Amino acid sequence: MDLTTLLMHPGPSGTDRQDGFGDLAPPIHQTSTFAQADPHCLGPFDYSRSGNPTRQAVEAAIARLEGGERGLAFASGMAAISSVLLLFSPGDHIVASRDLYGGAYRALTTLFSRWGLDTTFVDATDVVALSRAVTPRTRAIYVESPSNPLLTVTDLAAVAALAKEHGLVAIIDNTFMTPFLQRPIALGFDIVVHSATKFLGGHSDVVAGLAVTADAATGQRLQAIQNTFGAVLGPQDSWLTLRGMRTLAVRLAAEQATAQTLAPWLAGRPEVARVHYPGLPGHPGYAVHRRQADGPGAVVSFELQDAAAADIFMRALTLPRLAVSLGGVESILSYPATMSHAAMPPAVRAERGISDALMRLSVGLESVPDLMEDLGQALVKAAAGI
Repeated sequence: MDLTTLLMHPGPSGTDRQDGFGDLAPPIHQTSTFAQADPHCLGPFDYSRSGNPTRQAVEAAIARLEGGERGLAFASGMAAISSVLLLFSPGDHIVASRDLYGGAYRALTTLFSRWGLDTTFVDATDVVALSRAVTPRTRAIYVESPSNPLLTVTDLAAVAALAKEHGLVAIIDNTFMTPFLQRPIALGFDIVVHSATKFLGGHSDVVAGLAVTADAATGQRLQAIQNTFGAVLGPQDSWLTLRGMRTLAVRLAAEQATAQTLAPWLAGRPEVARVHYPGLPGHPGYAVHRRQADGPGAVVSFELQDAAAADIFMRALTLPRLAVSLGGVESILSYPATMSHAAMPPAVRAERGISDALMRLSVGLESVPDLMEDLGQALVKAAAGI
């Protein structure tokens, strides 16, 4: 079944759940606990931290969309990432992309490093470098592709093969692509995580995280962590996430089409120093991305001449909202230095190529001419220093 259709009809345990009333929208089970008929043999739901029908619906939906065995919904993307990292033990070692999302970098270098989980950050576009970073203590490889915020591309099939060769868990954050554009489990990955706050939710009105495991056994382990740790997605937010997912295909297709127009336009502007977008033929990962994904997505990062020009540009915009996050129906411009990657020390950001002139544009549903007009006037002001 085509994924666009699956978004509408993810199956009997997803949004097509049959409760006997024929409601097309899934019901919201806004309850903390469930009455039991038998004290010795509890029903399928007993307490909403352990399981809730509305949360189960979004979990089943994302599992089917990603082609995995088990889906789990968390209170945020970072709750999903942190819960996945709790699969490992003190003394274990992880090899990770060097330009991960700043929140993941912070978790690995502060919380989990104190706990005894070591991380080596490597240029994940270089599979040989990833291989060289593997040690006898290594238990996982964790990547993003395209990465946040530089949109570098990793050869996912090669990474999955490397992980399999060494008996490692292959983990990917698929937030930028979603299963509409990229399905890493089919390429050999073991765990996929999402900030469902972004494109899956799609309306800037919910904070949510999702994880999908390729096999049932890992899913059971992660569910035990979810239940113990308790950072679960509530019924109302589960419902909002499901509602957002149903329009993912049409939203992301339209946003991507606009991004594919804006990226070369930005690259041709004299005020712009460089553009990072895997849909541009000059992108270093262009060929790899075309092989493993169904499109370049709706996020475009670009740099002006310096931080001062970027500051003027951001203040001059009227349509894209200057905000943390991405993936909403409205265009959102983020400044990694003070937003998504503020947790990285300036020297570390610079070493990874995340300059103070870099901005990340999540393209929304506004018209192309209107976005071009607004971006254009802001670029002119930035170049003039006014």
